[in-house]
Amino acid sequence: MVTIKIVDEKCDGAECGECVEVCSMDILMIDGEKIAIKNPNECSLCEVCTDVCPNEAIILTE
Repeated sequence: MVTIKIVDEKCDGAECGECVEVCSMDILMIDGEKIAIKNPNECSLCEVCTDVCPNEAIILTE
């Protein structure tokens, strides 16, 4: 099972949202001003979200 963590101190949240746009598995969503994780069990560990994050605010572990 994949563990997904958003480091709030690094994340620009809704101002950026690039990770939400590129996630084909619909794991991430914008919740107010923050990025939220809604379907962590569906993550395929493709790492596209970590690749596009300009602040390296997403941590994926298997």
